[in-house]
Amino acid sequence: MAQSFDYDSATRAPASEEGHADTTPLERLAEIAARTAEESGKFANVDAILRIPVTMQVVLGSATIPVANLMKLGRGAVVPLDHRVGEPVDVVVNGRIVARGEVVVVEEDNSRFGVSLTEIVGPLGQGDS
Repeated sequence: MAQSFDYDSATRAPASEEGHADTTPLERLAEIAARTAEESGKFANVDAILRIPVTMQVVLGSATIPVANLMKLGRGAVVPLDHRVGEPVDVVVNGRIVARGEVVVVEEDNSRFGVSLTEIVGPLGQGDS
């Protein structure tokens, strides 16, 4: 089962760091990682680690169909997925589920979509079944 935490309270700046309230959660995470690495002395250059590219996917759903049905698919065919409208979508980084969220429109003209994160999956080995 996935372990989750309250995303809003985890990304909110502590009272002692109110000056960072205008930073994004990812920027805060990068700052925390950099401070932790500097304090522990384990990494000589955190910037090199933070520049490592990863593949991120948002999985809207999946389907299992026989090859014969796959061969019959053509333009305009609809393949039903296992997720329903309104269910959380999985956010996958390098093949591992790291979060879940809701699909949202990110521009006024409805031409682009994004994901609003609602749940962060716990440490490795927890949450991916």
